Amino acid sequence: MTSDDETPTAIDDALMPRLRVIEDQPLSTRAEAYAQVHDELQKLLEGGDVPRTHG
Repeated sequence: MTSDDETPTAIDDALMPRLRVIEDQPLSTRAEAYAQVHDELQKLLEGGDVPRTHG
């Protein structure tokens, strides 16, 4: 579950400017930055895979 500041819209609003900044960086820096974004998104998405309990 995400907090109020991590709604899909808030994540999208923060991601696009971040990707634009990354695109302006040299290739070696850009690769590292994209890897970091990938890791963060992976953690966020996999965090949603927690099974729900009934109760």
